[in-house]
Amino acid sequence: MKNENIRKILIFTLCLIPIAAVAGVFVCLYQLDLYGEEMLAEAIAMLGSKEVLLVITAVQTVGYAVVCGLIGGLIADQLGLWRSFKLQKKSLLLTLALSLPLGVMFSLDYWTFGAVFPAIQDAASAGLTVQGNIAAVLYGGVIEEVMLRLFVMSLLALILWKVFARKQESAPAWTLATANVVAAVLFAAGHLPATAVTFGSLSPLLLFRCFLLNGGFAMVFGYLYRKHGILYAMISHAALHIVSRVIWVIFA
Repeated sequence: MKNENIRKILIFTLCLIPIAAVAGVFVCLYQLDLYGEEMLAEAIAMLGSKEVLLVITAVQTVGYAVVCGLIGGLIADQLGLWRSFKLQKKSLLLTLALSLPLGVMFSLDYWTFGAVFPAIQDAASAGLTVQGNIAAVLYGGVIEEVMLRLFVMSLLALILWKVFARKQESAPAWTLATANVVAAVLFAAGHLPATAVTFGSLSPLLLFRCFLLNGGFAMVFGYLYRKHGILYAMISHAALHIVSRVIWVIFA
């Protein structure tokens, strides 16, 4: 591992701190808007004030980002996945070419599954606020990618490499591809608790929706991470949210 790469990973981790703090605050504000006065009353009863809840959420998010960013970056460097953060034209164009149609597909959730489950449309509309938009772009686009792709996917690939292909000097392509699939499934599964809270239960159709949308998109983000670096996975995830929200503002 080159000292220069370690320095860059440390700088990257430090840069995550303000982003994570802002993301945590706005995610909390968005959730308070989404779940209403009852959640706020419970939080105040437990913690004393709304401000304390915001600080705790921000600190937790910073903690996740720092741990996953630092460890994930070091593992990514071992796997050969740590790439320059200088934008490359070809990589950026490919990322946008993939992300724009993904954003359109994600927006269709409002009219497809939303036609069956009105709560989907309610949640989409509730997210079209300053809090919701910032939370989606910063938390979804940056923090989730650091946690799920840079950390979880990298860790899974490292384990597969060291357990099943340790005689090879570098991680085989199949370990990275397998780790991408598993991380995508875990990413989708991580949305199940929120889905259950929103809809009151988990029906087969809701499970299908969760794994189709979250898992399918996550595999694209993982592909971009493998081939071009974590920066492009972040751009893709953020662009998906931006495109879908623009469509909802115009047509929903």
